[in-house]
Amino acid sequence: MEELARMYFPEGIAILGDDYNYDKLVARTNALLEQENVTIFEPAFLVNGLFIRVDILEKKGNSVRLIEVKAKSIDSEAHESYISAKRTINGGMQTYLYDVAFQQYVIQQCHPEWKIQAYLNLVDKSKTTTVNGLNSHFRINPNSELRTNVQVTEGLTLEDLGDSIMALIPVTEEVALILNENPLEPEKSFKETVEYYQNHYEKNIKIHTPIGLHCKGCEFKDDNPGKKNESGFHVCWIHNLPIVRPDVLPLLRTRIDAPKTYDVWYNPAKKAIEEHRYFMDELNREDIKDDPGAYGMSRSDRQWIQIEKTINNDTSIAVDVDNLRLEMSQWKYPLNFIDFETCAVAIPFTAGMRPYEQLAFQFSHHIVNEDGSVIHASEYINLEIGVFPNFDFIRALKKSLEQNEGSIFRYHNHENTIVNVIYNQLLNSNEVDKKELLAFIETISHNTGSNAHNWGGQRDMIDLQKTVVSNYFHPQTGGSNSIKAILPAVLDSSTFLKSKYTKPIGEINLTSKNFDNEYRFITINDEVPQNPYKLLPPLFDGLSNEELEAAIENASAEIHQIADGGAALFAYAKLQDPTVSDLERLETKKALLRYCELDTLAMVMIYECFRELCEK
Repeated sequence: MEELARMYFPEGIAILGDDYNYDKLVARTNALLEQENVTIFEPAFLVNGLFIRVDILEKKGNSVRLIEVKAKSIDSEAHESYISAKRTINGGMQTYLYDVAFQQYVIQQCHPEWKIQAYLNLVDKSKTTTVNGLNSHFRINPNSELRTNVQVTEGLTLEDLGDSIMALIPVTEEVALILNENPLEPEKSFKETVEYYQNHYEKNIKIHTPIGLHCKGCEFKDDNPGKKNESGFHVCWIHNLPIVRPDVLPLLRTRIDAPKTYDVWYNPAKKAIEEHRYFMDELNREDIKDDPGAYGMSRSDRQWIQIEKTINNDTSIAVDVDNLRLEMSQWKYPLNFIDFETCAVAIPFTAGMRPYEQLAFQFSHHIVNEDGSVIHASEYINLEIGVFPNFDFIRALKKSLEQNEGSIFRYHNHENTIVNVIYNQLLNSNEVDKKELLAFIETISHNTGSNAHNWGGQRDMIDLQKTVVSNYFHPQTGGSNSIKAILPAVLDSSTFLKSKYTKPIGEINLTSKNFDNEYRFITINDEVPQNPYKLLPPLFDGLSNEELEAAIENASAEIHQIADGGAALFAYAKLQDPTVSDLERLETKKALLRYCELDTLAMVMIYECFRELCEK
């Protein structure tokens, strides 16, 4: 977003290179600031050991605009202020606005004569792009001199961008509140807060944060047994635990790796954490609030099952077979399993789309007949550059699902959310078959509340994840109910699945559109079935699934393997770049098709495991 924002300041001068030479960066900045009027990208300011770089700084005499660019979205038509009624900063914006406040604090010390107005430059969801291919003008380039690692199409002009999809939001009042009242730490002034962190940084003094629920997402946790002494998570817990648990000090490092209270599904025991009971074996039944009346496993049942099995090292599964059998008896054959791949990006690909508006480019559809035969019935994929696929996507889905009147399954909420998005897009369209497509969506889904019209379809998609949550628990999942956690669990617990899917496709009453008849979806290593996703053929050698995840998060690497939904999204975005070769485009498409087919086959495998449990 930073490179797009810079396009609206064509007179701007970027300070490139010398990222770690603060003095040079400041000297180059000061040379430019000698001009009466100047706009600078990434100017540097250094005072009393405090160093910052600003996304965009616009100077006109002593009047200065400080602009911080973020990919976060906003509806500019509805926005009023980020200051709450209690004179605090709205929670979701605290980090961004404290960042801007610190920048202004440093700049004001360097230039007390300046009158500074602060702004956030955000993606505006109330606007639509008016040109095709806008996204493809901003390509990831790890070798770019720009700190954003984004390469802009050479010769790109403001006219090429069409109407702006960004909003310049004034935050001078919010910054003043932070600088004057410091709402996050009102017992300190903002200056005292800065000095506190600066002192600890300069003297290399650790800031010890109390442990608690927030530790669950700690970025400094390293589970590698050979590196525990280097893990910031372990260092932090070692420091904190003796204060509340002196009796476990001799075995502290081992104790820290024990299952935590916050690992229980849905975090039911927040009070226990407040009482410094951090480990699962410190919980009791009274910590779990009962929720009677649920069919199958209630939430509290499931939570206590997880706690008991974890504490007792019980690796057996828990299943409510009676309720599972009752639920499955209501399903109508043939069963239809569907999965979507979608993309929602800050800079849209096609004209008429809003930032972060959902784009559906792929689905897979498996059918299971009552005799147990499994058919990969259909699939859809549209990777054409600059083409809005959603309406053709829903037409293809309609054609596929109207082959029969059987039950339709999704996994969690995504598919229902997407067809609701397409429903609203259709309402604002001039498609000739608009009424038929709207009626189809109403048949297979329910309204999410995103429009005034309510419906609940006769073939409303059944959420297979809810079936899992209500009836099945495997300790291997760690309480997670994502399909990535459940699939390895059912493979581990099902004799039927291990027997069937270790055989070639041609021998197991299964059809496939993307794997040959000799392909085996499961291999067994040391009596453990391997996750089928890890067996997917790679596009290129040399990058593990974990490394791919990191590459996607950093948005700075080539696609090597389509290993999860995030990778599919990244691959689609990559293929909107017209410079991608035909060979790479073809290979990526093949990988996307294999991945999506495996998504719906994974749902089939979960169903087959449940059918096996009911028959037993």
